Amino acid sequence: MKTFKRYTVTAALPYANGPLHIGHIAGCYLPADIYVRYLRSKGRDVVFICGSDEHGVPITIRARKENTTPQQIVDKYHNQMKQAFEEFGIAFSIYSRTSSPVHHKTASDFFTKLYDKGIFQESVTEQYYDEKVGQFLADRYITGTCPNCGNPNAYGDQCEKCGTSLSPLDLKNPVSALSGEKPIMRATKNWFLPLDKLQPQIEAYINKHSDWKPNVFGQCKSWLSQGLQPRAMTRDLDWGVKVPLKEAANKVLYVWFDAPIGYISATKELTKDWEKYWKDEDTRLIHFIGKDNIVFHCIIFPSILMCDGDYILPDNVPANEFLNLEGEKISTSRNWAVWVHEYLADFPGKQDVMRYALCANAPETKDNDFTWKDFQARNNSELVAILGNFVHRTQVLTWKFFDGKVPHAEEYDKSDLLVMEEIARFPKKIADAIESFHFREALSELMNLARIGNKYLADNEPWKVITHNPKRVQTVLNISQQICANLSVLMRPFMPFTANKLCSLLNISPLNWDAAGKSTILTEGHKLSEAVMLFERIEDEAVQQQVDKLHQSKVVNEAVIKVTPQKTAITFEDFEKMDMRVGTILNAEKVQGADKLLKLTVNTGIDTRTVVSGIAKYYKPEEIVGKQVCLLVNLAPRKLRGIESQGMILMAENANGELIFVSPVKPDTDNGAIVK
Repeated sequence: MKTFKRYTVTAALPYANGPLHIGHIAGCYLPADIYVRYLRSKGRDVVFICGSDEHGVPITIRARKENTTPQQIVDKYHNQMKQAFEEFGIAFSIYSRTSSPVHHKTASDFFTKLYDKGIFQESVTEQYYDEKVGQFLADRYITGTCPNCGNPNAYGDQCEKCGTSLSPLDLKNPVSALSGEKPIMRATKNWFLPLDKLQPQIEAYINKHSDWKPNVFGQCKSWLSQGLQPRAMTRDLDWGVKVPLKEAANKVLYVWFDAPIGYISATKELTKDWEKYWKDEDTRLIHFIGKDNIVFHCIIFPSILMCDGDYILPDNVPANEFLNLEGEKISTSRNWAVWVHEYLADFPGKQDVMRYALCANAPETKDNDFTWKDFQARNNSELVAILGNFVHRTQVLTWKFFDGKVPHAEEYDKSDLLVMEEIARFPKKIADAIESFHFREALSELMNLARIGNKYLADNEPWKVITHNPKRVQTVLNISQQICANLSVLMRPFMPFTANKLCSLLNISPLNWDAAGKSTILTEGHKLSEAVMLFERIEDEAVQQQVDKLHQSKVVNEAVIKVTPQKTAITFEDFEKMDMRVGTILNAEKVQGADKLLKLTVNTGIDTRTVVSGIAKYYKPEEIVGKQVCLLVNLAPRKLRGIESQGMILMAENANGELIFVSPVKPDTDNGAIVK
């Protein structure tokens, strides 16, 4: 593997339209911070870049909801997020914002350079337009049914339920998120990045990185296999970076052209030597993101950089999956989230407990679930009982027997030498895991070192041996103190606040990574500080309060949750064309190779037919056999996974985003009964 002189590490720019929650932290900010802290401890030249994404439709939508201006929204949430990051210990080199003058000029200059090189395709296309509001609709201003999973609340650029990237024209039954009206098509001119022509370059770039995480590489290959299409880099909006063309006075740059350039403009603000972090081949560029941003960081942004020609390309894009909460998808609209600023207020001084819990349960390979009970168990059974217990016992015993001074190691027996050999192996074990972006594994190895320390104390029982062999106790406590010193170094990327506390206990300055692995960090006679606990137990009451707050908030928000706007009116004649009947599910089985589909055999009263339904996520086949349902029987047949589906089961989506059956009101209604 190539050795790099320096590192540029970025974390996805969060939208400045709401506060941070733990899903954001677990997705990209904590892993990025762990990686950067490790690099700094190794003495590497690294910049850690982030900032608020203050453009894009989510900002304007939030401003409409709060009856204020986009600028007031971004000012509010930029400051709140910046403070939360700092207090949580996410140590950016700079946390900037895309509303800065430096960013506007940098993004405009990028566009101008590509325009002057003749990169863009100028095209007049038909786009959705809301006649009621008098505005073209950007992707996020359009909602509709996802063609992939049937989610009725998919956005025009992406379905957040299944993760599929979309264009507005892909949506079924599109409606304007501004008015709830069905939009019309209207001609408008925009400038497109010709991804189709760039595909050979992009494909060659992606193929060089088959070592990327499977979810990242796989998604990129999927996009490429479908064939890339030109993508508009300008939008008909009034909020964002203005397109630097006279003929585009009422347009702004597409947020996914503008936002990644924010990494570059923030680096410009950080240092006058910014170019070496973006244009030198000896620099390694790494993007930490969530899985919903893979295509933008692996295909679109690299394409922009390729077209410019002066910039290095991302060497790795370690994207995490999503973190759920108490068995449900985190939802900001329903307030089903653990907000970082609220956690910091409710659990003062416990940043590292949450950092530890999120890393230990990180969604590195699949979606994972955060629960408050697991959070409590991680703290009480691991941080307190293993790590904290070992350190505290070592300090207390050293004070009790040797007046708080590191004792001289008289001589080493075989067990001591084995432990010292183990200590020497941990820095590389943890480093290898971090450098391959396996942060859960790295954290587990850190805890294994603490477990070795606990076992070593328990096996040697210095509290008993002191009465007849004090010299043996000197050696045991010397080695135990060396383990503590090693822990202070190796825990820093994961738990920086605790690392500082442990350094204070040991009365040493923070040490760099290369100091770890040695059994001579603390010298004989070194005076320690008074012993205190690194962690304290979290009681049931504190956790129950959080669970109660979560559910109470959910109840309140579900009472006022905004429903999907009414669709465009239809005539009675349109309704009469639909033939809806009561039927009974006779058999159900999973469709091979499809996680979301069930093949149903349904008695419609007219006949027995096959219906393929995307409900496998919510129901097991055996749960629904014998269930009466309402179904549309005269829907034109359609093949799904090679199976002809002859109808559609009627479903509703509850407040949790789960599909539930629309069943006959009266049980045991005759099959074939018409639903009117």
